[in-house]
Amino acid sequence: MRVEMKRVLVVLLCLMLVLTGCKGGAANEEKTGAEGSASGAEGSVSGTESSTVSTDSSATNSESSISEQSSEPSTVQPGTYTQISQDVAMEMMARDDGHVVVDVRRQDEYEAGHIPGAILIPNESIGTEQPVELPDLDQVILIYCRSGNRSKQAAQKLADMGYTNIYEFGGINTWTGEIVTGSEPDGEEKVMKLYIGDVEVPVTWEENASVEALKELLPLSIQMSMYGGFEQVGPIGESIVRDDSQTVTDFGDIVLYSGNQIVIFYGSNSWAYTRLGHVDLSQEEMAELLSNGDVVIRIEE
Repeated sequence: MRVEMKRVLVVLLCLMLVLTGCKGGAANEEKTGAEGSASGAEGSVSGTESSTVSTDSSATNSESSISEQSSEPSTVQPGTYTQISQDVAMEMMARDDGHVVVDVRRQDEYEAGHIPGAILIPNESIGTEQPVELPDLDQVILIYCRSGNRSKQAAQKLADMGYTNIYEFGGINTWTGEIVTGSEPDGEEKVMKLYIGDVEVPVTWEENASVEALKELLPLSIQMSMYGGFEQVGPIGESIVRDDSQTVTDFGDIVLYSGNQIVIFYGSNSWAYTRLGHVDLSQEEMAELLSNGDVVIRIEE
């Protein structure tokens, strides 16, 4: 009987141990599951925050891109020029801002057809010195050629000289505005004619500031005097700008002396002068006009 009781107690004890173990395992599993869920929730929150950061970053990048696209330099950098469309060029030409339109083609191309009011400065004539036709480095200058190649070359050369408002707009071959023919823009350019006595003589005038200043004095009638057996000299009435340099003259040369006298040669001399032009006649023809006594010359438009 006692043996049976012991067996029953042992069985009950074993059952109690088994039941206690199952409850502990279940509790541990529940705790582990809860911690896992919490970890997952934190991961979800972390992912949401990461997504938010990513969105903010995208917005920042977007704003940066817009800023870069809309930002433009307020002024043209030194040594550069601006390319514009021909529509914009037309609008700029309509403004009363003292601009100048420059055709950089050859003389024959210019005479065959050019934009009204444009002045001719061939690209080949533009070097490293400031063109006398463009005395103001800050003037608005609109440049074109036939197709846009020479105009870009000329624009860069002028920009390199220090001109600050150069606008290049391509070639006249795509110009839809008015085109005129002839050698003078709007009939405004002054073409000087030289008369020795009553004879008009052919002259090739220099392109410099002294010649431009001389044009402003027209018409001129100057009493000349023979000097040295090789020239005639006379006063122009006032002093004008000059750029004297040591010069060896030849027959036909026309020079400015001391800023206020004009000299025409039928021989040769060496002195400090400013060149004005050259009479395109032979030495015999020059001697015939100038070596037989004092003459009066006239310079007119």
